[in-house]
Amino acid sequence: MCANLRPLYICALCLLFETDPAATKIAGCHVSICVSPSTLTKLRRFWEKSMAQIGYARVSSSGQSLEVQLEKLSHCNRIFQEKQSARTDEREQLQLCLDYVRDGDSLVVTKLDRLARSTRDLLNIMNRLELKQVKLVVLDQQIDTSTATGMLLFTMLGAIATFENDLRKDRQMQGIALAKRKGIKFGRKNSLSQDQIIELRTKRCEGIKIVDLMKEYKISKASVYRLLSAT
Repeated sequence: MCANLRPLYICALCLLFETDPAATKIAGCHVSICVSPSTLTKLRRFWEKSMAQIGYARVSSSGQSLEVQLEKLSHCNRIFQEKQSARTDEREQLQLCLDYVRDGDSLVVTKLDRLARSTRDLLNIMNRLELKQVKLVVLDQQIDTSTATGMLLFTMLGAIATFENDLRKDRQMQGIALAKRKGIKFGRKNSLSQDQIIELRTKRCEGIKIVDLMKEYKISKASVYRLLSAT
């Protein structure tokens, strides 16, 4: 190693392992070197700047806009973005993002629900980040997992978000059940009138082939069988 670069190299190692720069062992040899506080400060600032902030933005459907999230993440060195529901595991950009971040980086999102679909999913992602020595920063909820308080808040908000989603799902199911009791039907309306359905069933009983019924009524094979089996 060049003699001029050796002191800088040793100082960088000291910063990484938080050792005393005046007495450092390199390859089994005890190295003594004098480093001024100003030099250490400059090295520390240089090292901190080398740590990247990686943003991740997501909306659930193609009809939604990422503009607000991207504006908040504009300070990041790189942003991964996608339009994909959190209820699916096919979040390609999130996986690429988690693979991309490295030791010392920060993964930045605007809200916790942009990152995960449940508390378990959130904790799995956090465990993966911890193994890579990457901290999580959530802008809107002011969470920074590099602090004990931030980590506690992160876990609590994740649990609350999951609880709210479960309540919303329960209310939705209760509303659907109530509507069904009142006779409200869900799903796509029949493309044929009641008279046409009776006519279709009669023709089938007379031996008309399914393929001919499909052509005559301009409906799919599945629709023909559904109408024939409906009571």
